[in-house]
Amino acid sequence: MKRIKILAILILAALALFAGMQFPVHPPPAHPTPPEAGEAAARQQLLHLKLPDPRGQEVKLEQWQGKTLVVNFWATWCPPCQKEMPVFSRLQQAWRERGVQFIGIAVDSAGNVERFADKTPVAYPLLVGGTEVMRLSKDLGNPSLGLPFTLIIKADGQIHARKLGGIEENEMDTLLQGATASPVPKQNH
Repeated sequence: MKRIKILAILILAALALFAGMQFPVHPPPAHPTPPEAGEAAARQQLLHLKLPDPRGQEVKLEQWQGKTLVVNFWATWCPPCQKEMPVFSRLQQAWRERGVQFIGIAVDSAGNVERFADKTPVAYPLLVGGTEVMRLSKDLGNPSLGLPFTLIIKADGQIHARKLGGIEENEMDTLLQGATASPVPKQNH
């Protein structure tokens, strides 16, 4: 019985303290930013990124302005990421002449990416991003921050498709065809 009284006193004291507290009131912004505006800003930020390759050389994504971009967020420790990389390499070679550029942005260390690339060469640039890149992927439609996460950005800078998880070759072919309005190229498998 004594414990119940003590517990009741503590609860009442906490409620009294809580009732006497003042909480700041923040009015809503005068012009709330629509989600589309936030995504547009994130897309512009992505297209103007400067990221190092695994050897530390800075690469500007804007060098591929006017191309259809396939931007793949990945990590060396991610099995589905590793699985799709040979597919992306084949597709990079098949679609290059149609103005498609694949870019891998690793959420990993430069050393890990360099060791991975030495063992598993790919036909497209691998860049190294940090936590700010994951925040950017969230702003671009990856709320769970999962990997792999892939964006297809049309030549006009608009996002054509986004995919969380691995992508099969035929699915990517179809997405690229829609993004470029080009027929699917013949591939040698």
